[in-house]
Order: sequence, then C-alpha cells, then structure tokens
Amino acid sequence: MRVFGMNYDTGFVSAGSTTHEPFDPETVRRDLRVIREELHCDAVRITGGVQDRLELAARSAAEAGLEVWYCPFTNGLDRDGLMAFLLDGAKRAERLRRSGASVVYLTGSEISLFTDGFLPGRDLVERVALFADPMRMREAVPAARAAVRDFLAEAVPAVRTRFGGPVGYASLPLEDVDWAPFDIIASDAGYRDATNAATFPQTLAAAVGRGKPYAATEFGCCTFRGAADVAGAAEPVTYDERGRAAKLTADLTRDEQGQARYLLDLLGDYERGGVEAAFVYTFANRHLPTTGDPAHDYDLAARGIVRVLPDGSWRPKAAFHALADYGRTRAQTTASS
Repeated sequence: MRVFGMNYDTGFVSAGSTTHEPFDPETVRRDLRVIREELHCDAVRITGGVQDRLELAARSAAEAGLEVWYCPFTNGLDRDGLMAFLLDGAKRAERLRRSGASVVYLTGSEISLFTDGFLPGRDLVERVALFADPMRMREAVPAARAAVRDFLAEAVPAVRTRFGGPVGYASLPLEDVDWAPFDIIASDAGYRDATNAATFPQTLAAAVGRGKPYAATEFGCCTFRGAADVAGAAEPVTYDERGRAAKLTADLTRDEQGQARYLLDLLGDYERGGVEAAFVYTFANRHLPTTGDPAHDYDLAARGIVRVLPDGSWRPKAAFHALADYGRTRAQTTASS
C-alpha cells in the first residue's frame, strides 16, 4: 500500500453552519503537523464545502510534508453550482501542485446524494429517506447513475484543463461510475461491517483488479461498543435545526479499543488486498463533542480518532495511539527497505 492517509474535515456545509466551527487556521496547521509527525501518515484527504478553507488546509498539509488529496465535499448545490465549485477548486489545487506539492484532485464526493438533481428529493434529508424505501430507491438508481456519468463526463475534461496532476472521484457504489476518464478509482464505501463482511474480500479484489490504482477514501467506525458491526451505517445521533448534535438515538457504551481494532484490521485488509491508498475517517468530528453527560456524549457517535472537548481542543483516543504505532512501524519498515 503506497499511501497511509487520514481524512481531515474543513467544514461540511449544512443548516447554515459547518461541521468545523470555529475554523482557526493555526489549529488546522497544528492538526496537520500531528497527522504527519505523530501519526506518520503519508497523505491527507482534505474535504469540505468552503473553498478558501480547502485551499488553506491543503497548503498547510503540503507544508507539513503530506501528499494532498484535494477533495471538494459539497452539500445542497445544484449541478451548475457543483461544476463551478469543482473548476475553481481545480485551479487552486493546480497552484499548489505547481509550487512543488504532491497533489491528487478528487472531482467531488458522493455527488448523487449531496447534490440537487441526481436522486429524487429537494434536499439531503429527503434523499437519505430513499434508503429506507428500497422500492423507490431501485426505481431512482438508473436515472441517478446516468446523470452522474453525464456530469462526470463533462467535469473531468474541464478539470484537466485546469489541473495537471492525477484525477479521481470519491464515489458511492450506487453511482456505478465510469472510471475510464480517471487516473484513480476511489470509493467512500470502504466500510466492512456485519452486512458485507462475508463478501468484503471479493468486493475489494474486484475493485483493485480494474487496472487502475484503487483508493479507499473513507473507512472507520464510531466509538461505542458494537460500532464495528454497523460501521457503514449513519451515526446514532440527531441534529437540531442549526445542524448541532441534539440527542443520541441509542444507549451507548464507550469502546475505544474496539474502534482501534477495527481500523487496524481494515488497514491489514487493504495492505493484503493491493490497495493503493487508504484514508481513515476521520481525524476529528468537531460537530460531535464529548460532554460530561453520558446521555449527550456525542463523541460516542463520532468516527474521529481524537475526542473533541467543548472548548474545541482535543484529546487522543485509543485509535490515535494505535494508528501512531502502525504509522511509525510502517515508516521504519519503508526506510529500511
């Protein structure tokens, strides 16, 4: 596996706010140095829906010595808005690449779900509801796949006129992306849980065997007991009208060791499976802080490897230490080979 990577969220836009508030540039720089120097990651996938934040974090990541996977992750845009965002991002990523950084550009993330006009629904809430109605979803998927293919067929050549490095796309299985125009095949569905454990090796082998580098751009699990069995499911938390965590939807017990074991197990699967790059999801879920009240300890529902405190600072979880050991050993092995 060439790349041991980490996801870093600069702010997913929802309900008039983002999942990274407040956004402090110096904190971001420190976080990215930690990802390189303490976790020993090779690369970071920078995600978010605010362009200036993406660029700042990407530049800070490059300065820390990380390969940058520059990845717009937008919500609520229409197709024209998404296209404009992607092309603007491609120009910014190219500026960074020309400064000497190693940069991969991902032409969006899960666009069928988070962009208006691919799946039925006026917003994300309505589109997510489709997953609870299998018949409606089956009816909607063919048109969504065709729309995604048409959009990416237009977007990728336009991106390449602005960005000269490798190009990929962070996909969902339902999209059935045509990978011919891309340099890298990438999936945000890198989760192994009770629903797909039996077929996971075969699915991974099929993805890796398509003749292009394969990246698992997202995998991880929450911090409660049993989270590994439902790793690909939504977090057990509800949000208020301002997009803030409001309530845990289950009685959860903390299990940091379970999260750590899951991440190391998946990294082992990816190494043995011939994956090019694997990105842990995620460094921090700042919108899911820990609290002194177990009923509102939203970190239990977080996939972050650090525990975010109410003041915005963080403390490492067991997964952080386990990944630091993994990264250190990996770096030493690479250096000696």
